[in-house]
Amino acid sequence: MRVFPIVLLCIIFSYAVSAQSLRYNVSMPYISMGAYSSNQNDPFAFTGNQAALAKTTSAGVGLWAERRFMLTEISVYSAAAAIPTRMGNVGVQVNYSGFKNFNDNKVGLAYARTLGKAIDIGAQFNYYSYRIPQYGSASAINFEIGAIMHFSDKFHGGIHSYSPVGGKLGKFEDEKLASVYKLGLGYDASDNFYISSEIIKEEDKSVSVVGAIQYQFMKQFFARAGFVSETGSAYGGAGVSWKNMRLDISANYHPQLGFSPGLLFIANFKKN
Repeated sequence: MRVFPIVLLCIIFSYAVSAQSLRYNVSMPYISMGAYSSNQNDPFAFTGNQAALAKTTSAGVGLWAERRFMLTEISVYSAAAAIPTRMGNVGVQVNYSGFKNFNDNKVGLAYARTLGKAIDIGAQFNYYSYRIPQYGSASAINFEIGAIMHFSDKFHGGIHSYSPVGGKLGKFEDEKLASVYKLGLGYDASDNFYISSEIIKEEDKSVSVVGAIQYQFMKQFFARAGFVSETGSAYGGAGVSWKNMRLDISANYHPQLGFSPGLLFIANFKKN
């Protein structure tokens, strides 16, 4: 039983210094960095801004796993699916982190559509919960909403808000999910090079900046890298694609807590 209090302290500490909570998706900037790109849209892009779902042209699914700070007990798992329809596009997101003595979960249903050539909008409803067997569990329903403006074919910007109201946890509602506001920009400099950044303000925390770049070496190979200013951490990865599938290997480095390796798999259900 000694491992439980140690792991619980690690979880609390990681929330405080690395902003890596499943309550909102800034925890995984690697997988959502395509939100403000015309070329890098994938099934995980809408998890950064639901409006990115509006540009989905074919159904796809993605799976993500990260061993946070090399500890199995606080590993992160995520799945996402994007489905285009005639009435707008639909997305599903499922996140899980923890182990049997502590875990938190998020299940979200998103919807997005295009409002002309210049703007896309999207929204997502989430069911968030966490469970500690010795102390019980708590849950809340909240929502997030976003919009993306297309200034040109290559330059895009957007706003996003997570849990702007409500989202209180527990029977007595004495804990509230933090509100988060984001401003994002993305630029497709060429078919091979993409750069993006986000300014993030979480309730009761200082402003944080997230930056990222992606370079396509060949048709099948690419690399990504980025940073999170709040924690002084950096992340990067490389991917290979074949036919309609893609596999990424990534790593996040925190100055105090060390490495967090990750693995990403994406499959698109399209003819070509």
